[in-house]
Amino acid sequence: MTADRLIATVAALLALAGVIAGIRALTRPARLLPLSAVAAGLAGTFTGILVVATADGGPGTGNGVVGGWAALALGPIAAGLGGVALLRSLRSKGIT
Repeated sequence: MTADRLIATVAALLALAGVIAGIRALTRPARLLPLSAVAAGLAGTFTGILVVATADGGPGTGNGVVGGWAALALGPIAAGLGGVALLRSLRSKGIT
């Protein structure tokens, strides 16, 4: 396993964890789940951008292109779910 592939895999797993945290934050009230979903989504997205932008080859070359694209797909979903959950949490407390 190359370093690029490892970084892309970690980014994709981080973004997936953000999606799971975002879904859980929407289904049950929690304090830190919305923020962790947004943070994981943004971190996964930016790492995915970095991996895809610096890759020399396509899928199967060991440059982490597939993991980078997975992180680019899952990261914004995680950030969006976390953002929606955060807004719901703030509205229920009467802040917005």
